[in-house]
Amino acid sequence: MAHLEIGGSSLMSDKIKHECGIAFIRLLKPLSYYYNKYGTALYGLNKLFLLMQKERNRGQDGAGIATVKLGMKPGKRYISRHRSNKKDSIEEIFNHIHTNYFNKHSDKLPHSGWLKENLPFTGELLLGHLRYGTHGLNSIESCHPFLRQNNWISRNLVLAGNFNLTNVDELFNTLIGIGQYPKEKSDTVTVLEKIGHYLDVEVETLYNQYRKKGFENPHINDMIFKNLNVQNILQNSARDFDGGYVMCGMIGHGDAFVMRDPGGIRPAYYYHDDEVVVVASERPAIQTAFDVHISKIKELPPAHAAIVKYDGRFDILPFTQPRELTSCSFESIYFSRGTDRDIYLERKKLGEVLASRVYDAIEGDLENTVFSFIPNTAETSFLGLIKGLESKLNESKIEQIRKENGGLTDERIKQILDKRVRVEKLIVKDAKLRTFIADDNSRDELVAHAYDVTYGIVRNHVDTLVLIDDSIVRGTTLKKSIIRIAARLRPKKIIIVSAAPQIRYPDCYGIDMSKMNDFVAFRALTELLRKDKKEHLLHATYARCKEYENLPVEQIENQIIELYDTYTQKEISNQIAKIITPEGIEPEIQVIYQSLEGLHEACPERKGDWYFSGNYPTPGGNRVVNRAFMNFMEGKNERAY
Repeated sequence: MAHLEIGGSSLMSDKIKHECGIAFIRLLKPLSYYYNKYGTALYGLNKLFLLMQKERNRGQDGAGIATVKLGMKPGKRYISRHRSNKKDSIEEIFNHIHTNYFNKHSDKLPHSGWLKENLPFTGELLLGHLRYGTHGLNSIESCHPFLRQNNWISRNLVLAGNFNLTNVDELFNTLIGIGQYPKEKSDTVTVLEKIGHYLDVEVETLYNQYRKKGFENPHINDMIFKNLNVQNILQNSARDFDGGYVMCGMIGHGDAFVMRDPGGIRPAYYYHDDEVVVVASERPAIQTAFDVHISKIKELPPAHAAIVKYDGRFDILPFTQPRELTSCSFESIYFSRGTDRDIYLERKKLGEVLASRVYDAIEGDLENTVFSFIPNTAETSFLGLIKGLESKLNESKIEQIRKENGGLTDERIKQILDKRVRVEKLIVKDAKLRTFIADDNSRDELVAHAYDVTYGIVRNHVDTLVLIDDSIVRGTTLKKSIIRIAARLRPKKIIIVSAAPQIRYPDCYGIDMSKMNDFVAFRALTELLRKDKKEHLLHATYARCKEYENLPVEQIENQIIELYDTYTQKEISNQIAKIITPEGIEPEIQVIYQSLEGLHEACPERKGDWYFSGNYPTPGGNRVVNRAFMNFMEGKNERAY
């Protein structure tokens, strides 16, 4: 019997996943300071919990935290870690810690010195991670932070991040070439071992220098703590990284870093005062957890690292050369919480710039059109769409008043001014439904009820219904649920509007979009080619991809762009409308996508648009898209990197 959860991630196949969120805190004062000022020695742990709660949208497959204590004597535990892949993993982690440690010693909570000496998770360095798994099983071993352990305190490394690298094979072979024997081939383990190797090299170099100068081993440790060059370690480690990343590391003796990729693909923000250094994937998380104004929170520059030394020195330092800024535009469209001011305004603008095209699609007939949105992430774009439509309506009001100038009565003026855009909440995301029905027909029938509708608002066979969504990836939810249930309102026509452009290409920098045939835009393209007897273009594109396959990665070009150029965006959109139209429904279905120009107008600072345009910001991206296409042609259902 198959278990089905309607409304959960297994069925909402259009909802793509983000690759993780990070939260880092470095307490710059002794624990006693926070007890005296804030009434708790667990200040750091409480703030970490808040940061992770405010970023939980970035990862619900698992979570983990780790802490490092400063100045512990040999033989005392100084690194603690706990991870969970259970439902509500954040709560599980912190409940576990409090239940097993602090609740058992509640009488000791005022004694910060005793807490640090005797209980885990009372360190000055705290690292939290939220995981969305893009590939593979969601096992506990896949949850960050990862540990690279060593009996030398300065060679212990804790690592967590929000990243995907396109060249794991090459990095893996590099590790083998320097004599390592990695336990698995994954970007997380490879990065951990790569940074760990150069950490070892740096420590060994310093040790040999001080040993030659006659220093004794205990004193050498102190010298290494003081002079370990974290910037140099990161420069050597990241020299051949290809991908999007924010990586956070803590070294056993107390140094820490957060590094951001050269194109700024993945987001990172930081705040620093005399009490704390904080880094997180989203700015509002810091604003809320620490009650600080937006002006005090900075964006970590691309190709730079936030480095905190064991003694509290804090710097923002470069570790590689920056590239053209290509911040991920999906952060604006979907991933980041809409409580960030810039994200909120960008999402509104995404809707607003679509207003003219929607107005033309309904031929200006606002009187017989009802506007709504697909919950929950499209609500802000919907507000922008309505704002744009209200501007169009005001233009028509002005035109009407000018046309009738001289013959307007008060009643007629009121009649013109009372015209409104018809805004209604029609689509409602229903509570989760559970069933153990196994047959496909029954399952599809239940899927249709993942959403519900507000009846009696749309006039049967008179009104056009316009629904805006944040993005259309696979089209499955639209076909199996939203359009089917919306058709029960008996509109004359249903227009689906996407705040994002057509997703045409795989992502390889942290999003769960890696197979060509998953994209409804690509399926529409291939159907058009077959219908028009142009399948030879698929084979010609495959041949070009094979020609490029073994070239140096810098010489590889995206061969799929030319294939899409065979048709206009409108032709592909029309075919998508046919694909997502369920059998047996009466209303005509139309699909309107955001344009690339509209995307850039709405989100001018987020230029990363490769999943829409095919313009990848790193050489590895072109290799991935060609591989993904070859996998499609060869019938391989596997990731391309």
